[in-house]
Amino acid sequence: MGCEQFISYLASRRPLVEAWLSGHAWSRDEKAPRDLDTYLYAPLERFNRGGGKRVRPVLALLGCEAVGASPERALASGCAVELFQSAALIHDDIADRSELRRGEPCLHISQGIGLAINAGDAALVEASAAVIEDPFLDDATRCAVMRELLAMQRRTIEGQALDLGWVRDGRWDLAAGDYRTMATLKTAYYSCASPLVIGAICGGGTAGQREGLEGFGLDAGLAFQIQDDLLNLTGSAEGQGKDFMSDLTEGKRTLPVLYALEHLEGEPRSQFLSLITSGTEDENDLLRAVSIMDEAGALDYARRCAQEFVERATDRLVRTDISPAARDTLASMAQYFIERAG
Repeated sequence: MGCEQFISYLASRRPLVEAWLSGHAWSRDEKAPRDLDTYLYAPLERFNRGGGKRVRPVLALLGCEAVGASPERALASGCAVELFQSAALIHDDIADRSELRRGEPCLHISQGIGLAINAGDAALVEASAAVIEDPFLDDATRCAVMRELLAMQRRTIEGQALDLGWVRDGRWDLAAGDYRTMATLKTAYYSCASPLVIGAICGGGTAGQREGLEGFGLDAGLAFQIQDDLLNLTGSAEGQGKDFMSDLTEGKRTLPVLYALEHLEGEPRSQFLSLITSGTEDENDLLRAVSIMDEAGALDYARRCAQEFVERATDRLVRTDISPAARDTLASMAQYFIERAG
């Protein structure tokens, strides 16, 4: 199955997300100082309005539909995941010393580090408020969604700690299994598994349905992250922008890098390690590092892993009691994750 079905579903549901974000977030107290617009709400609203494809909140809608409920029941909770995404990106850009986000200067560049951190904190508050103030859910469902949302946030922060800590401490004594642990925590839960589970909770799904959707989401989410790793190395400068090959400059412990280090020996390994620890931004150096990885089979290995995770994810769907239409759309989504070019 191709990815066209999910692309169509995404296009049909995205307007619901955009309308909710425009109408519910960034509410101001009329008595609040006008400077709050200048220093907080307006920059944060602009940042969030420039968001990406809105895949995460749309997945919450799909998870709700998968268990037989109306997607609108999961709209506020799905948007809570999107608001957490905004917070994570703002804070990540500061940690990574990034300059561009969504084609614009990062918030810490345009507003300063202090105000950017504060805006990210505000997005976290808005995420919780979106769930707590949702009039379509009863108290028990709100609490269940909040537990899942907080677990997702905790795991993402744990994964980020590993990712940043390994770089800070110059850790190269790592293997593919370490990468999978980090990527599962940092990406797979909040990019796929948790939105689906949150949607299923909103829709009154059973424990078995939630478990099946979570397992599918973790496998598909890992495929998503591996594809991200590959695009950063082998995509195009036009498609990736200033971040193209930035993982090498920043010394990220991605799957292709760790595989190459495990399988290279002698001078090629020494040269590769020298390149990825130098912080170089020289295009020739970066291309040489990618070439060494390719020669070591690391890029093909990563592509195989991504495809295997998609196949595992799709196989889980067969054993999960969800609507046939949602099953087909999720299978299409898993394929979309590894076929996308950006």
